[in-house]
Amino acid sequence: MTPILPPFPHTRLRRLRRTQALRDLAQEHRLAVKDLIWPIFVTDVPGADVEIPSMPGVSRLTLEGAVRAAEEAATLGIPAICLFPYTDPALKTETCDAAWSPENLVNRVIRAVKARVPEVAIMTDVALDPYNINGHDGLVRDGIILNDETVTCLTNMALAQADAGADILGPSDMMDGRIGAMRSALEAKGHADVTILSYAAKYASAFYGPFRDAVGASGALKGDKKTYQMNPGNSDEAIRLVARDLAEGADMVMVKPGMPYLDVCHRVKETFGVPTYAYQVSGEYAMIAGAARNGWVNHDAVVLESLMAFRRAGCDGVLTYFAPVAARLLQG
Repeated sequence: MTPILPPFPHTRLRRLRRTQALRDLAQEHRLAVKDLIWPIFVTDVPGADVEIPSMPGVSRLTLEGAVRAAEEAATLGIPAICLFPYTDPALKTETCDAAWSPENLVNRVIRAVKARVPEVAIMTDVALDPYNINGHDGLVRDGIILNDETVTCLTNMALAQADAGADILGPSDMMDGRIGAMRSALEAKGHADVTILSYAAKYASAFYGPFRDAVGASGALKGDKKTYQMNPGNSDEAIRLVARDLAEGADMVMVKPGMPYLDVCHRVKETFGVPTYAYQVSGEYAMIAGAARNGWVNHDAVVLESLMAFRRAGCDGVLTYFAPVAARLLQG
């Protein structure tokens, strides 16, 4: 669309910026609490429920702490939380069996939250890295990440989470074919209504470092994830991946990380018109929170400006550790 503008002075674009009321009326994009998903870290390791040094202001939570966070989300109007476990290193194995145990921490937290705060949607992470002694999202043999064998494990993991009461499954592993396998299994096992929010375009990014600290994967990871996560130089590939996941049964799609990939967010939304999310990842959070703690930026203003960028790029919502802060700011 090409705007038709009469020449100056008949057109003075500053007219619509003159007062707050005029700026509000002319605002093109808006950010609301309902656009937010709050990722939280949970643990049952004694003494691990502390602030994460590389993520100022974010702490790992016990099961009861996670329930309280869900209650806070409900009070603030945040529609969903997303669970990530810090697993006892003694439970990490090469076969990752704990990932689909009905009694693993994530599944116990799901049941506890649903018993106390049923109105808050629970999203989960479907990937093996919290349970993998090698730190990878998939099974490893002779240094190779196994695709098809991993998909079987991920499908078992998704079913266990659905059985526990998860509303949204978030496959973040980037294995080929996992969405179709999960969707077929969910249909067969009576979980037709469980939503899949696929990490369809997840990049092999340097912005994940603090997250790996938070879930205890930093020291465990052997090698890197470049054989299954995306090359940061590619965007056409992201479109192919999103198309594939939608064709296999994903209900919503995600781009991860967020702000460094706003162009990809925009392309995905413009191309497919489906519910599109971005993840404002741990490195993005740490840069803003760290700079604010040092007095280098205005914390509240930068938080809201950064989140508005996702809406402007076309995202329907964003996963952000700033969710409770943003909710309070948006509600005045």
